[in-house]
Amino acid sequence: MTKFTKLKSSTAIAVLGGCGLAGAYYAASHLLLSGQAAAVFPALGAIAIAGTVPSFLMSMSAARQCRDTRFTMGQRLDAFGKHACINVVDDKDKLVEVNEKLLKLTGYDRDELIGQPVTYLYNDIEKEVAAEIRHSLRRGQSWEGETRLRRKDGRVVFTQSTIMPLFDSAGKWAGSISVRTDISRTNELIAERHTAQTLYELRDDIWIIDSDTETFSYLNRSAEKRFSTSSSGYRGRSLLEVDHIGYTTEVLKTCREMRANGKAVTRLETVLLDTPVDVSIKFLHGTEGSGRFLILITDISEPVEQEKHKADFISTVSHELRSPLTSIKGAMGLLLSKSAGELPDKAISLLEIAHRNADRLVLIINDILDLDKITNGGMEIELKDVDLAALIKETDQANAMLQQRFGVKVQLTGIDLPVPLSTDPNRFIQVLTNLLSNAYKFSKPGSTITIEVKDEDTNVGVFVTDEGHGIPQDEQHKIFSRFSDMANSDRALKGGTGLGLNICQAIIENMGGTIGFESTEGRGTTFYFHLPKVSPQRKNTVEDLAASTA
Repeated sequence: MTKFTKLKSSTAIAVLGGCGLAGAYYAASHLLLSGQAAAVFPALGAIAIAGTVPSFLMSMSAARQCRDTRFTMGQRLDAFGKHACINVVDDKDKLVEVNEKLLKLTGYDRDELIGQPVTYLYNDIEKEVAAEIRHSLRRGQSWEGETRLRRKDGRVVFTQSTIMPLFDSAGKWAGSISVRTDISRTNELIAERHTAQTLYELRDDIWIIDSDTETFSYLNRSAEKRFSTSSSGYRGRSLLEVDHIGYTTEVLKTCREMRANGKAVTRLETVLLDTPVDVSIKFLHGTEGSGRFLILITDISEPVEQEKHKADFISTVSHELRSPLTSIKGAMGLLLSKSAGELPDKAISLLEIAHRNADRLVLIINDILDLDKITNGGMEIELKDVDLAALIKETDQANAMLQQRFGVKVQLTGIDLPVPLSTDPNRFIQVLTNLLSNAYKFSKPGSTITIEVKDEDTNVGVFVTDEGHGIPQDEQHKIFSRFSDMANSDRALKGGTGLGLNICQAIIENMGGTIGFESTEGRGTTFYFHLPKVSPQRKNTVEDLAASTA
């Protein structure tokens, strides 16, 4: 039965009902009344009943139909709302209804949303999308697409939305209803899949190892190829099982040390399956002390080979330069000593400039050659029993010209008595000369440089203190790095290769000592090193002799 047929039927029933009641009232009242009242009241009452009863019955029928319709729609929305987030907005774009699933998704209470503009739910970057949706709805068109909603805690959730316009009985736009499905987890899974695919195709090795069992949970394609295995061949197997030859022992040892000392990140260079590699390890904490090691292995064969070729070239060139430069410097020295006779003052001045620059070139070449020895592990240390006090005085006298050039004074402390020490005298003078040279360069004219020697039981400490500008705090970390250049170094004017302190560190450590510094910007710097009174090499030799004699 159509709505029109239902309407006609209900109207007929109402009219017939009204007429029947009116007739019954007329007959009953006519019998009960008499005279003029019997002629007037039955007719008036019948007319009133015939006019009002049909209207009343029709309104009751309409209300019942409306309740039935609303009940049916409510049932549908309630059933649909168990699986989707639903909100309704009015013609002013304000929220008038939200279901429980939407409240749970966004974290809001009902009172916090009802009456708010619908844009209150949208993420800031979705405001343009909201305008596009509103434009479509006002044209009577539904809108479908992905929307980002803002949760109460500020997080963003992704929803797939279908938004439909609502119209009143006159066909006027009255708002909209939105049906949304949470797709945040779906997007995360897609992103994780893309990330996993990217990691799998990387050229570098990626390993993920369980910290408790030391078994593999992931290897990318490059790592699988390195171990000649597949996903079915490594999962659940330990590092030592996959690597039968034991090339990965150092990596495993480092992982164990990280777990023992709580270190989160570390790096090392090693050789893995005959390939030089850079290894970056990060410990990802889990529950109750467990976790995983994320290991990134980068093949550095090519840069290592290039570095070796570069070092060989520099070493060769430096050796080839040193001999002719030494001859040139010697010839200029003879001319300055007037071995070839008197020279004009102008010629002497030019020779002195050339001689100083020849000295500088020799120092640079020596630094490069020392660096080559350090890199190749070929630095030689010749230990001798010496008087440290005498070596310091000798170094101070050798640098007397620098004192005049920079206008500073040098004060020696702690060398009134002999200071016996077993060390390499030439290397000791090289280190002290370098520290003094830096102190001269960065001291203020008229200031004092102090060289102090301290007896420290089994060690001897040497301290070189200047009153210069100091080392900026943010640059102190690179002071012993190769080619380090401070912001206030002015290398072009003051000279230097940036290798000196790195070489000093290598020399002191090769002699069994330690080196460091303390600096206060604006007040000065103290460089210091400590050397054992009996070097480790000499100590081992003495112990070996004593053991063999016994």
